Amino acid sequence: MKKSLRAWSTASLLLAGVLALSACGSNNNGNGGNNGGAASPEASKPAASNPAASGEKLYIPIISKGFQHQFWQAVKIGAEKAAAELNVEITFEGPETEEQVDKQLEMLQVALDKKPDAIGFAALDSKAALPYLEKAKSSNIPVIAFDSGVDSDIPVTTASTDNRAASALAADKMAELIGGSGEIAVVAHDQTSRTGVDRREGFVKQIEEKYPDIKIVDIQYSGDHLKATDLTKAILQAHPNLKGIFGTNEGAAIGVLNGVAESKMDGKVVVIGFDSGKAQLDAIRSGKMAGAITQNPIGIGYETVKAAVAAIKGETVEKNIDTGFYWYDKNNIDDEQIKAVLYE
Repeated sequence: MKKSLRAWSTASLLLAGVLALSACGSNNNGNGGNNGGAASPEASKPAASNPAASGEKLYIPIISKGFQHQFWQAVKIGAEKAAAELNVEITFEGPETEEQVDKQLEMLQVALDKKPDAIGFAALDSKAALPYLEKAKSSNIPVIAFDSGVDSDIPVTTASTDNRAASALAADKMAELIGGSGEIAVVAHDQTSRTGVDRREGFVKQIEEKYPDIKIVDIQYSGDHLKATDLTKAILQAHPNLKGIFGTNEGAAIGVLNGVAESKMDGKVVVIGFDSGKAQLDAIRSGKMAGAITQNPIGIGYETVKAAVAAIKGETVEKNIDTGFYWYDKNNIDDEQIKAVLYE
């Protein structure tokens, strides 16, 4: 499952340079850059109606879940890298927060109205997006799902992490770190996206099936680090014997970390996260967070555009593109293989 991602080392170096230049537009809490969640400047440019005949580039809009975490900036860099290599035009946009489902669907509708050659889409709400994906299908616009799949066979493929397997690994690490028994909780980033559901279920199922002496006493939902902080404090107040908490994305994990600190429970509660970002990396190096699962965001963006171009050309595309995942902690955080898939 955890295939080698060394091929992305060069891309990771590119990521480091680009994020360094854009650091003034983002903060360490993952609350978005100066993009403010709005579309990139080029996002309003329509595609040519017949690129093959006109000689213009293929046009592929990419609609993510948001701009508020550096994860999406990393996905954007991977998409731009593939676009440059394949000589196609892309745009990349997303709502200000991952709770703005309606805003994302508006962006999807606008993108479809421009009659693109294909579209990349990471659904905040997999069911709410279905009518729009039906429109894409009826217009012969290939849909490439990324990060989050949808409850439909309309997407040609989904480029993503195997989130259930990744969260099962997080569950194994949690069990190991708390000694195989005790009470734990989960702060999941949402209840509607495919990633939110799969990460929650992957973790919960692994605990329930493999560790009978561990009890999950609470599951709360928010990928916003401020809300997740408050949820964590409430969980700790209700369950004073809690041994560990799993945060299922960058925002949730940072919220858990802050909630534990504000409850003065540092060192008493094992915190495991998902994704990376500067706050998580610093917390893992300091020992405040035990470890986290990292995805391959550059690879997700790259494979999304690559698959879109293949679909436009009528080539065969695998139904699922597994972009890989790793566990990292203070012992391996500086290993070359891990550094290649982390972002700040």
